[in-house]
Amino acid sequence: MIGALVLVIMVALSATALFGLVTTAMNRPPGPVHRVAVGICTALVVVQAAVAAYQVLVGGVTLPEQTTFLIYLVVAICVPPIALQFATAEPTRWGGAVIAVGTIGTLVAVLRLQGLWVPGA
Repeated sequence: MIGALVLVIMVALSATALFGLVTTAMNRPPGPVHRVAVGICTALVVVQAAVAAYQVLVGGVTLPEQTTFLIYLVVAICVPPIALQFATAEPTRWGGAVIAVGTIGTLVAVLRLQGLWVPGA
């Protein structure tokens, strides 16, 4: 995994969660800016997941809990777009909170991926 990219992902996810909570507090439904923010977060996670999956599946890196690691990769990619879909299906003020919960869940998954990334152990 790329350490610097993990930091960028964590900052982007945290900022998106905070933005979702602020718009909820302001009584506004999610808009195009939410879509862009979630898209950026998802793109960053996809890049990290592609690099990590390549290293694990082809690059020769062995992890003690390889299956768990790969499952967390899939979850980290899927949660933000699903949260965005739920948030925008029927736009209400709570859409931002749904996005915040999804990005916080993804943040936890990324942190767990970091904990599982112990090559050669």
